[in-house]
Amino acid sequence: MKIIYLANARIPTEKAHGVQIMKMCEAFAAEGHAVELVLPRRFNQVADDPFAYYGVPRSFSIRKIGNVDLVSLGKIGFAIQAVTFSIRALFDVCGKKEAIVYSRDAVPLFFLSFFRMPFYWEAHVSHYNFMVRRVLRKAKGVIAISGGLRDLFVGKGADLGKFLLAPDSIDGNILLDPTDKRELRAKLGLPQDRTIVGYVGKYRTMGKEKGVGELIKVFGEIASHFPKAHLLLVGINPSEMAEVKDVLAENAVAPERFEIVGHVKQEQAMRYIKAADVLVMNYPDTPHYALYMSPLKLFEYMASGNPIVTTDLPSVREILDEKSAFFAPADDHRALREAIEKAILHPEEGAILARRALEEVKKYTWQKRAAAITSFISGR
Repeated sequence: MKIIYLANARIPTEKAHGVQIMKMCEAFAAEGHAVELVLPRRFNQVADDPFAYYGVPRSFSIRKIGNVDLVSLGKIGFAIQAVTFSIRALFDVCGKKEAIVYSRDAVPLFFLSFFRMPFYWEAHVSHYNFMVRRVLRKAKGVIAISGGLRDLFVGKGADLGKFLLAPDSIDGNILLDPTDKRELRAKLGLPQDRTIVGYVGKYRTMGKEKGVGELIKVFGEIASHFPKAHLLLVGINPSEMAEVKDVLAENAVAPERFEIVGHVKQEQAMRYIKAADVLVMNYPDTPHYALYMSPLKLFEYMASGNPIVTTDLPSVREILDEKSAFFAPADDHRALREAIEKAILHPEEGAILARRALEEVKKYTWQKRAAAITSFISGR
């Protein structure tokens, strides 16, 4: 099968979607398919070679095409960029009748829908407009990353039979890494004698809170009762650093009680995740987080062998349960503190939950995901 993956994205990128796109192309290629990733030619401060940046073999090709790169101008600039990329991509793929077009982006597929070219949409967001409505109708199939997204679109009239549910995943090689925690901490400069409460991710995404500020407030209270507790925040953007440090100071978290690390590549981020003792996801109860997301962080946490404390949301419940994580009701300060404290005070229980999560995550590798998607495509 020839797969043309259209991705209107800046690659490499410090954002998680870059990992997902590159890993899926790698996995499709490993299934024996000829894969071409088509990207826009855009200004990018991350000048690294994409294959080297993501640690992906050159088993597929990458080609960049022209567009009007006005993303820096805001929403109107982004719209112009998306449309010009989509039109250029349309002319680029329409003559390749033997290929399957695959994309996370509805705009290029909308333009493609007016031509006789089979395409598949991988739905990641809940936006619904005339473009999405037409893409849902004309797509040969839709891959939804969560049951909430699938149900949303089916509720809007989309054909349930067109959908495959395929949450995000991890690289199976992560599960084979035997590195000792003490060794990791020594390499990363983390304290050996502390109980590290870790979070990996941005402080905000698209300007929206991710619960990190609340985690810091909770840790300020925990730190006063647990002198060996240490907070680790990894992936904070440079523009967020000053604000994060202000929030830490406001909550009396002394400098020796926390570590802040900026953006690192996924491989390095995974080392920090494995070096922690307790991992926290404190997503707020908004429609996106509660129903539609499938965060890479979730699967990376599961693969770490460390206990997870998470807010209790339907999207998380699609993957985890009480046998694999500590839960706290969303937007409940006291419950989050008690859940983290429980994970610290009861490491034996945490180890049992972590082992179950580690076993469960073996279902969610990029290779298994690609195999399910290509089987779905072949069946249609």
